[in-house]
Amino acid sequence: MSSLPRRSPRPVTLPRLRAVPPADPPYDDERGPGSLPVAPPPTQGALALAYDPPCEPREPRTGPYALRAGGAAGSTPDERGLRSLGQAMAEILAGRRPPSTVADRLTERAYAELVRAGRMIHTRRPPMVGLPHVNQPRDGAVEACVLVRCGERSHVLAIRLERHGTQWLCTDFETA
Repeated sequence: MSSLPRRSPRPVTLPRLRAVPPADPPYDDERGPGSLPVAPPPTQGALALAYDPPCEPREPRTGPYALRAGGAAGSTPDERGLRSLGQAMAEILAGRRPPSTVADRLTERAYAELVRAGRMIHTRRPPMVGLPHVNQPRDGAVEACVLVRCGERSHVLAIRLERHGTQWLCTDFETA
């Protein structure tokens, strides 16, 4: 049998040592006379938590989830829009969404109550709402309730909407 030719070992390169660059930022007394202060890094909205409640009249919401009053005088908002409003309000009451995201769908009083309520639903999992049960007590008013599932425990969210012009606005809500 023939044996394989033996290779000569390659020389091993030793690691090089380099000086560690300074990691400390320049302090105020170390800056040059013409240097400007360093701006903080941009947060891209990740930490912008100060939301101001709207004070001006809001523009009507547009898009597929807008609670628009269409058709005859006795028409009600569509189920999809009610469910999205219920989902958004459940997320706000669980502390997972800022209240300003639904400010254009609530009256000023209901918005102030939502901000004041804060976190009412305590859960580790994101809330998921079921199909809304809709009742129309009178023309121009709709009451809807949704089951809010939050892991092991469920809650119920009741929402009252009234017609303001061509838009349905939430005037009151209650959760248990």
